[in-house]
Amino acid sequence: MSQHPPLQLSLPVHLPDDETFNSYYPAAGNDELIQALHGIASGQDKQALYLWGPGKSGRTHLMHAACAYANEHERRSFYLPLGIHASISTALLEGLEQLDLICIDDVDAIAGHPLWEEAIFDLYNRVAEHKRCALLVSASASPAEAGFQLPDLLSRMQWGLTYQLQPMMDEEKLAALQRRAAMRGLQLPEDVGRFLLNRMARDLRTLFDVLDRLDKASMVHQRKLTIPFIKEMLRL
Repeated sequence: MSQHPPLQLSLPVHLPDDETFNSYYPAAGNDELIQALHGIASGQDKQALYLWGPGKSGRTHLMHAACAYANEHERRSFYLPLGIHASISTALLEGLEQLDLICIDDVDAIAGHPLWEEAIFDLYNRVAEHKRCALLVSASASPAEAGFQLPDLLSRMQWGLTYQLQPMMDEEKLAALQRRAAMRGLQLPEDVGRFLLNRMARDLRTLFDVLDRLDKASMVHQRKLTIPFIKEMLRL
């Protein structure tokens, strides 16, 4: 069987191969959301889902994971981060309803832009009419609070499932860090993980980026992840 990679066209977008459902550590209260994403990505459910939560909360990881999961199930997916909307055309959305899964990240970035709001509204309508694919969108706020000016678009966004991504507690962040380290073949002792939580920004995106840097440094210097080593590498 041939797998179909997520469509990226000529977009300057990189889909990391390590952001999957297996590498995602769900915070308490997100189990129903993860189950719904599995259903949509695998094709069991063909509907729209609106996912919202603050920046660096893991929304993009889940969007990437949905694309990866769709690929595993021989489904054609498309990922578009609308944070780059100023450098692309709305024509990019044309014909996407023929695919299996459409993932639109940071959809609230186009709130207040009439041309883009109309284009997203049209996409919702085509998806509903063709009934072929599922539409997954993410934002930093709920539909009613995201600042959309087109009433019909707001109505469409409230038409499907809506989930708020629940934040992680520190213990969950520690567990997520340790899982990420283990996937890279690293051992992250609890005291070292807590040191990172106490000394770095607490969002997972920052913590994972720091862990990636430490992973490379540990290979170069052939040293384990210890607090003295981390202090030295991060100049803390």
